[in-house]
Amino acid sequence: MVDYHAAGQPYQCGGNGPGSLGDYMAQEDDWDRDLLLDPAWEKQQRKTFTAWCNSHLRKAGTQIENIDEDFRDGLKLMLLLEVISGERLPKPERGKMRVHKINNVNKALDFIASKGVKLVSIGAEEIVDGNAKMTLGMIWTIILRFAIQDISVEETSAKEGLLLWCQRKTAPYKNVNVQNFHISWKDGLAFNALIHRHRPELIEYDKLRKDDPVTNLNNAFEVAEKYLDIPKMLDAEDIVGTLRPDEKAIMTYVSCFYHAFSGAQKAETAANRICKVLAVNQENEHLMEDYEKLASDLLEWIKRTIPWLEDRDPQKTIQEMQQKLEDFRDYRRVHKPPKVQEKCQLEINFNTLQTKLRLSNRPAFMPSEGKMVSDINNGWQHLEQAEKGYEEWLLNEIRRLERLDHLAEKFRQKASIHESWTEGKEAMLRQKDYETATLSDIKALIRKHEAFESDLAAHQDRVEQIAAIAQELNELDYYDSPSVNARCQKICDQWDALGSLTHSRREALEKTEKQLETIDQLHLEYAKRAAPFNNWMESAMEDLQDMFIVHTIEEIEGLIAAHDQFKSTLPDADKEREAILGIQNEAQRIADYNNIKLSGNNPYTSVTPQIINAKWERVQQLVPKRDHALQDEQSKQQSNEHLRRQFASQANIVGPWIQTKMEEIGRISIEMNGTLEDQLNHLKQYEQSIVDYKPNIDLLEQQHQLIQEALIFDNKHTNYTMEHIRVGWEQLLTTIARTINEVENQILTRDAKGISQEQMQEFRASFNHFDKDHGGTLGPEEFKACLISLGYDVENDRQGDAEFNRIMSVVDPNNSGIVTFQAFIDFMSRETTDTDTADQVIASFKVLAGDKNYITAEELRRELPPDQAEYCIARMAPYQGPDAVPRALDYKSFSTALYGESDL
Repeated sequence: MVDYHAAGQPYQCGGNGPGSLGDYMAQEDDWDRDLLLDPAWEKQQRKTFTAWCNSHLRKAGTQIENIDEDFRDGLKLMLLLEVISGERLPKPERGKMRVHKINNVNKALDFIASKGVKLVSIGAEEIVDGNAKMTLGMIWTIILRFAIQDISVEETSAKEGLLLWCQRKTAPYKNVNVQNFHISWKDGLAFNALIHRHRPELIEYDKLRKDDPVTNLNNAFEVAEKYLDIPKMLDAEDIVGTLRPDEKAIMTYVSCFYHAFSGAQKAETAANRICKVLAVNQENEHLMEDYEKLASDLLEWIKRTIPWLEDRDPQKTIQEMQQKLEDFRDYRRVHKPPKVQEKCQLEINFNTLQTKLRLSNRPAFMPSEGKMVSDINNGWQHLEQAEKGYEEWLLNEIRRLERLDHLAEKFRQKASIHESWTEGKEAMLRQKDYETATLSDIKALIRKHEAFESDLAAHQDRVEQIAAIAQELNELDYYDSPSVNARCQKICDQWDALGSLTHSRREALEKTEKQLETIDQLHLEYAKRAAPFNNWMESAMEDLQDMFIVHTIEEIEGLIAAHDQFKSTLPDADKEREAILGIQNEAQRIADYNNIKLSGNNPYTSVTPQIINAKWERVQQLVPKRDHALQDEQSKQQSNEHLRRQFASQANIVGPWIQTKMEEIGRISIEMNGTLEDQLNHLKQYEQSIVDYKPNIDLLEQQHQLIQEALIFDNKHTNYTMEHIRVGWEQLLTTIARTINEVENQILTRDAKGISQEQMQEFRASFNHFDKDHGGTLGPEEFKACLISLGYDVENDRQGDAEFNRIMSVVDPNNSGIVTFQAFIDFMSRETTDTDTADQVIASFKVLAGDKNYITAEELRRELPPDQAEYCIARMAPYQGPDAVPRALDYKSFSTALYGESDL
């Protein structure tokens, strides 16, 4: 049996450790070291302790009247301890003798001692004898152990915890300043403030006056007894009439208020947890909706744009096609860049959302079908393929139309020359002049006809050229092909007719040839030499007026060289001209010498010396014009070459710069040191340096536009095209943005999980140490070595392999064979921190529901803010349990659904 006797010592009770009941009692002044109680305090304690005991004994259907008499046999004392502890004590002895009573009281004291309370100077004999001081001391010990000791606020306990709770709850109220458990409660305002704070409908606090303490105290005590089931433990007059109310009586009374409101406190805590969880879910749903809208808008823009880029409807003129090219440039300059930013931001938002979901222990976000990041990337790739094909088609179509215009103009020029030559030829061939001509005339007609045939044969090449050009225009789908074909057909039909008529006239002339005389050989020689020379001059004039199109400096230099070669033949041609004219002069001289009257022009040819001289003069005029045209084209090609070199010079700087920056970003993402904020600031400064480089890209775009406007299609001075530069620039901006986003997500992970900067640096150092190839990922063996270095038991045995496989299933759920740094950080943060769980949320809802398996809409609206209450009501399924009532809601399935453990 425990010895409860210590002669001559005041009673004490206690335990071990700071904040324990023993500490509190050791810090308390003894009630009365002379074993006497202040009469006023004793009266207050008797009344308070009696009411407190009865508040529990009534649950067993009994009560006490006199506290130092009714506990003497130990029966009600043992019953009191069973009620307040919820445990069974040994069976009491029912005898009436003193020994039976002492044994019952000792059983009660043994039970108190078993709860860690050390009793000093309180013995069963004193209680059985009705010692008021010892009996009150014992009851106070019970109150401390079972009503006050477990009160804890911010790591304080017992008296300090109860006092801190009172201070917190009454802080907003005027005229209330709780500093202790005696004077601070005399005016009654503190009691009223406690009630009003938790049940404002029961107290009209603003009508209370500090100078009317009796009214205030009675109001609080009556409301507590009527509505809170707290029995009246003191009289207002006892408190007001005492200079310093008894501290233990006040503490006992206040502890009843604490326990009465503790359920509300639990409900408040539960509601706060639920609000926090719902706020996270609502924010995530808002981010999901934003992602869906942005993804839909971007996909819709891609869907609208691709058909436009895939439209290959050719236009009839260069001007119309150049307008299409200008529209395409506007798309590149104005419409596409914002969409590039939207696409990059979409990926960043998606990664941030997934990180938040992981940090809040929620299932990963799965976008609607067709709106995955991969779907957007596929659509974007299709867009860029269509964009590239559209640009190539535009340039090729402009080249085709340019070629068509050139061929059409060449066709018209040659056709006009030929039609001019054939004018009147049919009429001439149909003449019957040989029927009445003299012999000399006939011979002249024969020779003239031979000259015509020679001329006709010389024009055969031009007719073939005209037909070839018309064929090429048809093959290139020239828009005005019908008129070209009609004109070509007319020329060919006319050419066939001329051939037939020529053959018929020759036959007619040959029939009378024997009647003709030989005409002057000189005239004949003149005609034979004049006709080819005349044709040469016509060809030369045609070539000098021929249109040309070149694309490089080498091509124009080739034309200039050919023209110089032509000019070098002019002296010989001039000698031929003088020789031909000499033949005509010689014939005239002989005629004059012999007094022969020549009848008009040379009968063998229509090519007179005047015609030869006129055409020769025309050739002389066309040569400098051709020189000027070639020089202009040479200047143009030199300008184009300058544009090529200018673009190449800038592109050969910008291209390697982009490649270097891409490589630097790769190194930076692996070798980052310092705090995550330092790394983020460094990356943002690095990003700003990249953005500051944008004027160089703009300059290159301007130079590229000049090249396109000049219709320059190739550049041998550089391997970089504007398309390469654009793609590299977009990839560079996207890569630095993604790298910044990764660090921001790491900060988000660190802050949400409470990971210290040292832990984050340790994780980064461990990861980088085993990332031997600096690729930003770890293979399974590298990851295992990293885990071993961090203290994980994953050695090569059955248990270690099983643990390693479990961890790999977490960090590499897709079995890709690699572990990223983000997955590594997520795993380590889960290992070192804690998050809310579905079970915690279920427990919180159960508190709000009053331990029921369901909750009603009214309870949700009463306990939660309006928007979050309606959020739950809209998503909770009806409760189907056996104890269901109308409009009961299933909070368990709702809570598990928040964490992806079942479907709503």
